[in-house]
Amino acid sequence: MFSKRDRNEIRKIRHERVRRKISGTPARPRLCVYRSNKHIYAQIIDDLAGNTLAAASTVEKEIASQVAEADKKGAAKIVGKVVAERAIAAGIKSVVFDRGGYIYTGRVAELAAGAREGGLDF
Repeated sequence: MFSKRDRNEIRKIRHERVRRKISGTPARPRLCVYRSNKHIYAQIIDDLAGNTLAAASTVEKEIASQVAEADKKGAAKIVGKVVAERAIAAGIKSVVFDRGGYIYTGRVAELAAGAREGGLDF
């Protein structure tokens, strides 16, 4: 009998395929997005050194208080702005956007828009 793969497994395969082409360097690190049903996470990663340079998510207390009344898209935009502020404080202006295998719409697009508003270039 034919068994259908779940959506997250398909996303992981898509993400692995994209990651063969995209990697973060010290000059231009990778802005990686992960979203769950309730939360959204963003990390800026230098893949050559294997370090996370900046990160933000809706799980953090200071961000959770800001997004308490916002919907999921609004929360994603706030996370994008916060990760951009932290990246600029760390001396990062330009990044490579890694959408994590998700379709570039909804929360992922709002996070990208928030990061651009925060001053990141991609």
